[in-house]
Amino acid sequence: MKYKISLAGVVMALIIMATLAFSGGILFAPQLGRVAQAAPLNANDDVLAAYENALSRLYRSALPSVVRIDVSVQLNDNNSPNAPRPFTHPSVPGRPDIPDEFFGQGQGSGFVWDKKGHIITNYHVIKNAKSVEVSFADGTSASAEVIGGDPDADLAVLKVDLPANQLRPLPLGDSDALQVGQLTFAIGTPFGQDFTLTSGIVSAVERTIHSGNSPYSIPEVIQTDASINPGNSGGPLLNRHGEVIGINTQILSRSGSNAGIGFAVPINTAKQVVPSLIKGGAYQYAWLGISGNTLSDDVANLMNLPAGTKGALVLQLADGGPAEKAGMAGSDSISTIKGMKVAYGGDVIIAANKQPIESMDDLIAYLIEDTHPGDKVTFTVLRNGQQKNITVTLGTRPKQ
Repeated sequence: MKYKISLAGVVMALIIMATLAFSGGILFAPQLGRVAQAAPLNANDDVLAAYENALSRLYRSALPSVVRIDVSVQLNDNNSPNAPRPFTHPSVPGRPDIPDEFFGQGQGSGFVWDKKGHIITNYHVIKNAKSVEVSFADGTSASAEVIGGDPDADLAVLKVDLPANQLRPLPLGDSDALQVGQLTFAIGTPFGQDFTLTSGIVSAVERTIHSGNSPYSIPEVIQTDASINPGNSGGPLLNRHGEVIGINTQILSRSGSNAGIGFAVPINTAKQVVPSLIKGGAYQYAWLGISGNTLSDDVANLMNLPAGTKGALVLQLADGGPAEKAGMAGSDSISTIKGMKVAYGGDVIIAANKQPIESMDDLIAYLIEDTHPGDKVTFTVLRNGQQKNITVTLGTRPKQ
């Protein structure tokens, strides 16, 4: 009789075997007066073979849902081939003498969202694209229409005209439930190498990164050490169940290649944004109208705040923005700390509708995940060391 072994079961078996081998050596070797014997090689090989088979099944299951994306971008004095790029999105140097009809090529990855033909990828993959083509692992290719894009979250939706029975949407996971150490798997087209599988773990959660396409940041980003390189952008980051937990978007690297730190937009952000893009509109983010920083211990000391005070320090207010209209205060003083000039003296936001705010990242995540334009939010702030409640009617994030 043949048994199906899940990837999760294989990993647990490996852990149990390692634990038993270790504990057996400690507990029994002294009593027996001899060195504990290693587990038989064939037993270990069976477990490893089952693990390999589980990975292969995950890959085969997800492969029909992953696509390579080829884009054609018209070049002029101000832009260049918009290939998927690493952290900070450095441009490929352009040539000022190229004619207007000259086109460059870019490439990325994506995955099937639904049976209506919607494909998800990164905004930076298709930005300024004149034409887009998607290719499946079975050799099927189709022209794609750009339905919508959100530069703030670095997400975009494409649409292909293919029969529903040829489209296999990937199941979606819950990125809020992720924990450091969980397995991750990325499928994409790194350096043009079609449908490559790499694996790793969730190496950190709740990162905040710049979108690279707008002044705004993306919160709750997943950090992974699964190998992600240019060309992986827009492809899925999967958990051990084959569910999408993120959309691979950036790498932190000085060389432009994987250095063990990759970032993926959380799938829960896509669940918020994508439905609006499919409808042909733009996702509307709530807007407070401030710029700020996480309150540091040095700045808290300058402001005579108790040791250990945490919050988001308001540096500047947007003219006519919601925070200014509600009476929030920005920083009004500058000092030098460790050779650097820092602003201080503004309101320190420590809670929003009684939910604690301990950093600027917390504030960004709260505004994106828990609020909508028009919502009234009561912010608890520290002003001159005293708590004060300020109710703000949130606006709509302005276009950049």
